[in-house]
Amino acid sequence: MMPARQIGGLEPAQAQAMLAPWPTPAAAIATAEYEQRLERARTLLREQRIDALLITAGASLRYFSGIGWGASERLLGLLLTARGEPLVICPAFEAGSLAHVLRIPASLRYWEEHEDPQALVADALRERGAGSLALDPAAPSVVAERLRAALGGKPVVDASAIVDGCRMCKSPAELALMQQATAMTLQVHRLAAGLVREGISSIELTRFIDGAHRALGADNGSTFCIVQFGRATAYPHGIPGEQRLAENELVLIDTGCSVQGYQSDITRTYIFGKPTAEQERIWALEHAAQRAAFEAVRPGVPCATVDAAARAVVERAGLGPDYRLPGIPHRTGHGCGLSIHETPYLVRGNATGLQPGMCCSDEPMIVLPDRFGVRLEDHFHVTDDGAAWFTPPSPAIDQPFA
Repeated sequence: MMPARQIGGLEPAQAQAMLAPWPTPAAAIATAEYEQRLERARTLLREQRIDALLITAGASLRYFSGIGWGASERLLGLLLTARGEPLVICPAFEAGSLAHVLRIPASLRYWEEHEDPQALVADALRERGAGSLALDPAAPSVVAERLRAALGGKPVVDASAIVDGCRMCKSPAELALMQQATAMTLQVHRLAAGLVREGISSIELTRFIDGAHRALGADNGSTFCIVQFGRATAYPHGIPGEQRLAENELVLIDTGCSVQGYQSDITRTYIFGKPTAEQERIWALEHAAQRAAFEAVRPGVPCATVDAAARAVVERAGLGPDYRLPGIPHRTGHGCGLSIHETPYLVRGNATGLQPGMCCSDEPMIVLPDRFGVRLEDHFHVTDDGAAWFTPPSPAIDQPFA
C-alpha cells in the first residue's frame, strides 16, 4: 500500500516491494491488423497516384511489419506496391533475426555487404512495373540520394501523407497498449514522488525510475527521463548535471516507457514542502490551461484551436502573449504512438482536424525565466464526442495524483 502522503515518506525498500510485472498485459498487435494497415497504405497510394511505398527501419517499419529495428547505415526496408506481396529488403546476415520479428507474409530479398541495396529496390520496382516511389519521411538523406541515383531520375516523393494517414488514428489494440504504458509510467511517478526527500539527487531518482519501468515490464526501462528541481524547472527540457533537492522547491519529472513499441510520456510538477503564493498561482494557471485544451477537443476541431484554448487562459492572466516569457514557450501538445513525438501536433497554424483515435499530449508548460516552471502533461485520445484521458490529471500542487 502507498502511504496516504503522496510526496515523500516512502522508503526505497517499500518502493521496490511495490514493483512487479504488470498483471494484465495488453495483447500484441495481430497479423490481421498489420494486413489492414498495409491495405490502408495501398488505398492512399492509389488516391495519390503513386506506384510504390518504401518504409525504412524505424517506427513506421514496426507499424507496418512488426520489425522493431532502429535505423543504421545498412538499408532495411519494406517495399509496398499496388500488386504483389510486400517485399522486405534486408542485409543477408540478418536473415535469422528477421524471421523472429516479421509479422506479415512477405517476399524477402537479401543483399550482401559489398552489394548496393538501393539497386535491389530499383530492380523490384522495374519487375512490378512501378514508376513513382513514395519514401518514408524518416529515411536517412543518404538513402534518398542513393535511391534517386539508382532509379535514374524517376520521381521519389515524400510519403508523409501516406504514413501519417495510416498511423495518426489508433486502433483499439493500439489504444490498449498505450493505456498500459501510461498506467505503468503513472505508477512509477507515484513511487518516485514518494521517494523524494531533502538532499535526494536527480541522478538517484532517474536511476530508480528506469529500474521501476523495467520491473513493471517496459520494453527497455525508461524511454527518457527528465528530473529537475527548483530553478532548473524553468528549462523545458532541463539543464545538465546533478541536482539535489532542497526544502520548498518544485520537483518536475517528465518520463515515459514503451510497451511493445507504444509510448507513454507523463510530466508531474509538485512542491516538496510549502509553495509560495506565486508558485500556487502559476500551478493553478497551468492546471486551468491544460483543462481548457482538453475541453476544446472534439472530432473535426483543428489542432490549432486546442493550442489557442490553452494560450487564452494564460494570456487572460497577463502572461505571454504568443511564446513570450513569462508564458508558454512551446506548443500545447504532440501526437504519440510508436514514436514519442508524432503527428498530429497541437500548435498554431495546424489546420488538421481531430479524428477519433488520434492521441496527443496536453502540456501547455508555463515558464517564469530563471525562477521556475510548471508542466503538467497527460495524454488523451479523441473519442466520437470529445476526448478521454489515458491518465487522470494532477489535482493540486501538493497532490500530484488523483
